[in-house]
Amino acid sequence: MTNQDLILLGHGGGGVLTHRLIAECIAPALKNPILEQMDDAACFPAPGRNLVFTTDSFVVDPVFFPGGDIGTLAACGTLNDLAMQGAKPFYLTLGLILEEGFPVADLKRVIRSLADAAHSIGVQVVAGDTKVVERGKGGGIYINTSGLGVRSPRTSVHVANAKPGDAVIVTGTIGDHGMAVMSRRQGLEFETALESDVAVLWPMVEPLLKALGPALHVLRDPTRGGVTAALCDIAEAATCGVRIRQRAVPVTPAVKGACGLLGLDPLNVANEGKAVVVCAPEAAEQALEILRRTPLGKNAVRIGTVTDRHPGAVVLETEIGGERRLAMPAGEELPRIC
Repeated sequence: MTNQDLILLGHGGGGVLTHRLIAECIAPALKNPILEQMDDAACFPAPGRNLVFTTDSFVVDPVFFPGGDIGTLAACGTLNDLAMQGAKPFYLTLGLILEEGFPVADLKRVIRSLADAAHSIGVQVVAGDTKVVERGKGGGIYINTSGLGVRSPRTSVHVANAKPGDAVIVTGTIGDHGMAVMSRRQGLEFETALESDVAVLWPMVEPLLKALGPALHVLRDPTRGGVTAALCDIAEAATCGVRIRQRAVPVTPAVKGACGLLGLDPLNVANEGKAVVVCAPEAAEQALEILRRTPLGKNAVRIGTVTDRHPGAVVLETEIGGERRLAMPAGEELPRIC
């Protein structure tokens, strides 16, 4: 058997291999109009309201990292998938796969973190399941969470909604989560501490939805594959181009230094507390003003524009005045960070 016949770590990275796995092995058998939207959460009508449903699994290593742990990550990751569809989160489910020998005290700490994140926006965990696997076969703890939310029937922030001329905004510094996890895993120390940005995004997203209405076109959280993967998804789904300015992209010195040490591009590194916002150009300043009034969006900045040139491609204007095309990451540069 060749590598093409086997599942690789890169198939979980959110890049080209992930897309190919879904397109060739999963989507054809499960094909339906809701799934074909290929968003991180499914939107479907119900009597009197639009329900949004999502599910996700978390396998981060290490379980505890600067700024959070797998419990915080599991709650925030799922709640944020709902928020990125413009849906107010209401309920979570919790599935635990525990490895024999995992400390009970650590489990209590993880569950408390998950509960704190959910309760911060009034979300309840209403169902769950627990399994235990043999020692050495479970990575300590894996978590699956599913989430249910409700959105206004007038809301649409699907990735295909981007239009030429739209403003592209990121809500803060990028790469913080991926590099915080990696620094703990590798035992790296920097003058400025690296800390994950993991956070629940709904308190930042809700005022944006209310104020901008239909002028808010796309919401996307740049998790696996980072900002590059998020922008490539938008460009492909909307059949448009995206141009961003490297000088405008906010990166902390600590993340920039860590990425330089490890040979990584901050644009490709995962985030768990940031969003990519695409809105009508006339609403860009209002969007930035609203975002900067929230704790999570205080460093929001416009990084680029949607264009009718180079459909399906993302182009970076470099710091030295050149241009280069940003390609969807092939696999997972940093394994097990979410």
